[in-house]
Amino acid sequence: MKKLSNIPIGKSAVIKAFEKDDIFIKLMEMGCVPGEIIKVEQKAPLGDPISITVAGYNLSLRINEADQILVEEIN
Repeated sequence: MKKLSNIPIGKSAVIKAFEKDDIFIKLMEMGCVPGEIIKVEQKAPLGDPISITVAGYNLSLRINEADQILVEEIN
């Protein structure tokens, strides 16, 4: 498994787990739940924030939030 922050632009991944429980509820409310397919759309020039597509909408995440999401990259 990889961290969401390490997935390249244009690639998709499946959310597998979260590293810390304290951010889990916040991410779950935004549609980031285990089993959900996400796609990395853009990254800021310095890498923070990143833009992803999840549950049919675009979402911006700080890099420290993306570091907490463990994913499995898909083709």
